[in-house]
Amino acid sequence: MRSARTLATFDDVELGDHVCWHTDPAAAAPADVLAYVADGALYGDKIVVVGSAGAVSGLARDAVPSASVILDFPRVADLDSVLAAVRREARTAAREGYRSVRVLTERVPATAPSGTEDLLAQELKLDEFASESNAIVLCAFQPSQWDAPTLEHVAGVHPHEMGRRAARPAFRMYSTGADSWSVDGVIDSECADTFNLAVRAAVRFSPKMTLRFDTLDMIDAAGMHALVDAARHLPDRRIVVEGANETVRLCWDLAGYATPGLPVVMAA
Repeated sequence: MRSARTLATFDDVELGDHVCWHTDPAAAAPADVLAYVADGALYGDKIVVVGSAGAVSGLARDAVPSASVILDFPRVADLDSVLAAVRREARTAAREGYRSVRVLTERVPATAPSGTEDLLAQELKLDEFASESNAIVLCAFQPSQWDAPTLEHVAGVHPHEMGRRAARPAFRMYSTGADSWSVDGVIDSECADTFNLAVRAAVRFSPKMTLRFDTLDMIDAAGMHALVDAARHLPDRRIVVEGANETVRLCWDLAGYATPGLPVVMAA
């Protein structure tokens, strides 16, 4: 069962993890990245490095083990193409007898940004891949390249985080199966917009999706409004919420959302 958590070091990485790594150029030495790669060889994982010229977070091409795969994509590439290539490597790794694939990629802002929602959709796709294939995906973000609100949005769709820990968002949304996403933590007025964008990105993938609230502690009025608004963002979308605790279900009813015709249904 996947669960959200903060990692202290690369040693804490496990199969199925999708890690948001906030790199610190002053503290993150290439030796840290090499240790992540070396652990892959130790545990029988195939190393897949995604990055321009094969250099990611200080890891030079000649430092990558010869058995690794380097996917040279432009610094800004279509994620569908990148993900298709990574999936091919995962299938090949399984045939070759590897335990899994261990992916390292550095995420960089687009030259012509297509929007935060697109970025979140990409990260959700990567998380779905990690979940279904039991792969390890480490996404490196250099805070100096990104604005703070975008980094907050990105953190919300990674179940695992390493490096500088931000106070917001107070929730994590991550894949728990086909068209199913778990939400962990708290959704309040301070992160309602972040939650709204994450759900809007997820509803792109399917006309019907499930949100698991088993580990959600609380959602306030702003969070509920954000959820309903996200479901209405595209036509003919339906969201089924499962696993909500009694308090959340009661607040949902009192807020007037338990009505026929609403695109969000809170299951008993």
